[in-house]
Formats: sequence, C-alpha cells, structure tokens
Amino acid sequence: MESLLEILWIFVKVNLLSTSGPASVGLLYQETVGKLVTEGEFVQAVGFSSVLPGSDAIQLAMYIGYAAAGIPGGLVAMVGSILPPFLLILGAVMVLQRLRREVWLSSFVDGLAPAIAVLMMVTAWKIFERGGETGLLGWGIGLVSLVAMFLNAPARIVVLAAGLLGIFLIQ
Repeated sequence: MESLLEILWIFVKVNLLSTSGPASVGLLYQETVGKLVTEGEFVQAVGFSSVLPGSDAIQLAMYIGYAAAGIPGGLVAMVGSILPPFLLILGAVMVLQRLRREVWLSSFVDGLAPAIAVLMMVTAWKIFERGGETGLLGWGIGLVSLVAMFLNAPARIVVLAAGLLGIFLIQ
C-alpha cells in the first residue's frame, strides 16, 4: 500500500502540470505506471473512466488511488485532482477578467495546443501498443474505433462498443 501523502503529491503534481483532462492522462501514465498501478490496470482505468458519466480525470484518479491504497487512496487522489485546478482557476479568473483583451494571452493559449496534442498522441500510442498483446483482433478493434471517432461517433459509445467486442472476440 502506497503512502497517502505520496498519492496526494502525485495527483497534485499531475494536476498542476497538465492543462486538461485528456492531457493529464499522459502525465498520469508517467507518474503512476510502475509506481501505483501496472500498465494493464492503467489501461483498464482509462477504459472504465471513459465509459462512465462524469469527469474522466477525476474517475481515473479515484480508480488509481483506490487500486493503490483502497478507499482512502481513492479519496486522497480525488482531492489531489480537484484542489489544484480549483485554486488555480479561482486565481486565474480574477486575473483574466482584467487581461482578457490582451493579444499575448490569446497567443499563449494558441501555443499550448500543439504541445498538448503531441502529449495526447504519445500516450495514445503507448496504450495502443498494448493492442499487440491481443493480436490482430486488438489492432482491428483499435482501427474500427479510430474510424468511428473520425465519423464523430460519441467517444463513450466507441469505448463501450470496443469493450464489448473484446469480451466476445478476445480470449
């Protein structure tokens, strides 16, 4: 069982350094796989948190915290996920209300987008590589999921359908 302070610090750090729920997945992967959970547990956590309604990032944190230290770990991970953005957005809103017409602020936000996209792609590739463990069927499910996403299918439905295909096709 991991120290609750260690779990709290991991989630505070991830939520201070990431700019969105999806972007936090890459950092969370780096910080937790091999320390708090296995890669398989992480992939399972991402899948479950993607299917359930509500905030994926908070559900993912609670799942990982629970896997590492039971109910106290899940609660500490949730607090570690909520506290930094709450405090930051509170301060940011107060400042941004005064700076909202500044050009440099818009340019700063535009500059973040490519880095966030790359972080998400690298993490997606690491998770997708696990498809090799399930053979061609895993890669096929991944390809069908990719096509469905490009056709604007709801992400939760795509993930749920992929899981159901896994139940019936992958042994």
